Amino acid sequence: MRHKYRRYIALLFFSFMLMGSYSQERKMQKAYKKYNQLAFINASEIYEEVAQKGYRSAELFKKLGNTYYFNARYQEASKWYGELFGMEETVEGVYYLRYAQTLKATGKDKQAREFFDTYIEKAGIEKEGLLTASDYLKIIEKNSGRYDMETLPFNTDGIDFGVAIGNGKLLFASTRDTGTVLKRKSAWDGLTFLDLYEVPVNDNGEYGDIKKLEGGVNTRFHESSPCITRDGKTMYFTRNNTTPGMTKEKDQTKHLKIYRASFKEGRWGNIEDLSINGDHYSTAHPALSPAEDKLYFISDRPEAIGATDIFMTAIHADGSLGKVENLGEKINTKGRESFPYVTARNELYFSSDGHFGLGGYDVFYVQFKNNGPGNLINTGRPVNSEMDDFAFTIDTETHKGYVSSNRPEGKGYDDIYAFTEHKDIRDLLRSRIYGQVRDKDTKEPLAGSIITLLDHETGAEEITTHTDSLGNYEVETDRFVSYRVRASREQYSTDETFAPEGKEEQELNFELKRNEYDLLEGDNLAVMLGIKDIYFDFDKWNIRPDAEVELQKILVVMKKYPQLRIDIRSHTDSRGDDAYNLLLSDRRARSTMQYLIDRGIALGRLSSKGYGESELLNKCVNGIKCSEEEHQQNRRSEFIASKL
Repeated sequence: MRHKYRRYIALLFFSFMLMGSYSQERKMQKAYKKYNQLAFINASEIYEEVAQKGYRSAELFKKLGNTYYFNARYQEASKWYGELFGMEETVEGVYYLRYAQTLKATGKDKQAREFFDTYIEKAGIEKEGLLTASDYLKIIEKNSGRYDMETLPFNTDGIDFGVAIGNGKLLFASTRDTGTVLKRKSAWDGLTFLDLYEVPVNDNGEYGDIKKLEGGVNTRFHESSPCITRDGKTMYFTRNNTTPGMTKEKDQTKHLKIYRASFKEGRWGNIEDLSINGDHYSTAHPALSPAEDKLYFISDRPEAIGATDIFMTAIHADGSLGKVENLGEKINTKGRESFPYVTARNELYFSSDGHFGLGGYDVFYVQFKNNGPGNLINTGRPVNSEMDDFAFTIDTETHKGYVSSNRPEGKGYDDIYAFTEHKDIRDLLRSRIYGQVRDKDTKEPLAGSIITLLDHETGAEEITTHTDSLGNYEVETDRFVSYRVRASREQYSTDETFAPEGKEEQELNFELKRNEYDLLEGDNLAVMLGIKDIYFDFDKWNIRPDAEVELQKILVVMKKYPQLRIDIRSHTDSRGDDAYNLLLSDRRARSTMQYLIDRGIALGRLSSKGYGESELLNKCVNGIKCSEEEHQQNRRSEFIASKL
């Protein structure tokens, strides 16, 4: 045992020795790198200095536009993108998108729409057009089949609808006649007036005895659609307008109000007429927000878009109500919107005959977001039918709820149905965006890159994640939101692309260009500054104007770092005579060097040499047929750095 222990100690000591040795080696490598470091190069700063001198190139304007764009400096970004589009050159589609964003951010909405439409066209993205009835029906059928439904045992042959849950009981409206009081008949339908009832229900879905709500809630007119606070002490409900002088009006049953009641000692009392009501329009079907600080309701008040709209008002701490707000045209139509219900997850269900459905009232779903309502979803069959389906409620934890309907298989005019949702409606919204981030030059995966998804319409950051050790990422998204997907990493230029809405999954890969470098002995400035070649006219060696932009990058670096020297190397492709290519490349290298000397760089900091076709990067030697792109790889200029 002691022998094994000594072996363990020896092994542990040896491991520490190795770790210490490895650590020392890393320190030495770091020190060597630091010793050989000539400068720290930030390419964006170099590009800006060249551009400020008045030199023009598409590459410069792209890089500068991107630098400001990804730092949310849209005014400056718009300037440089504008310069880019002012040149007579083909521009990649993504720059139409980015320019559109900067124009929008600077208040130029019309131009922004034009550039965005061009981007959509160039990217081949189908714009959402007008859907046909057949298209809508296919969508509804795709959303269907997520519920199991059953009729409640206490439905009558009259009207039963609208369920609220409070104090362990279901509250609902009904025309049932208890036999205790001779009830008035409604001028609407010949049936007895609606009253509010309650029935106990346990976790197994078993119902107790039904009784009418006690207190001052039920009157000789209609009461319906209750909603109750979580503590069971406050109820909002709908009733006919009982304002003195209005109850005698001929159409008094058509005007509704929302009232508030308090629960005390087993009875509902202290009935309040709310400030949102009016004597000449209806206000009905209340619903509370999860925090119970907002009241949603329907009304045909003068500011309604359609026959009835859904509105919202704040509930203040003292119980008073705030300004009434219309939920807007994304929810409200020229038709009838009714029976709002807000879940614990801040989702809105409501009924509408204005949005396309199966017939009559259909139940729709929408998520509330920071920037307003999301995309509307028809809940599909069996919740919806060809008849009226309304008064939807659901517990998002148990996925159980209730809906009312006048479908013909029911027992009465309107019946209440219980349901179980076995596939969350949010699944209909889910989609997936995934991909990989690599280094543009080395093609190596970039672990730890930041992936940010921004809502295309608002620019708000919705999702942020990081790539794994293989440079991969995957995020779950809202299928009905279009995103700008951005990839970023320290020392690299940021990149961004567009992810249109409506797709179940999208693969978006990125290649990021390194933007910041530790310049070391032997590094090639051409790679760091994106210089693929210094262009010369055929068979000539004088500097062309477009080559000046590239040489200005070198000039800026040389002036910025006076301790730096460079060796200029010129290469040709294999076409033409070998000896002539060698001579031509040498003249071009010397011409490049002379350009820098003429602009103040000391001769002692420069050297030049032509290599002709002696150092080809690919297979394209004499006698081998190659494409122009392959030959272009070999026609290059190199600027190899060293210290004076």
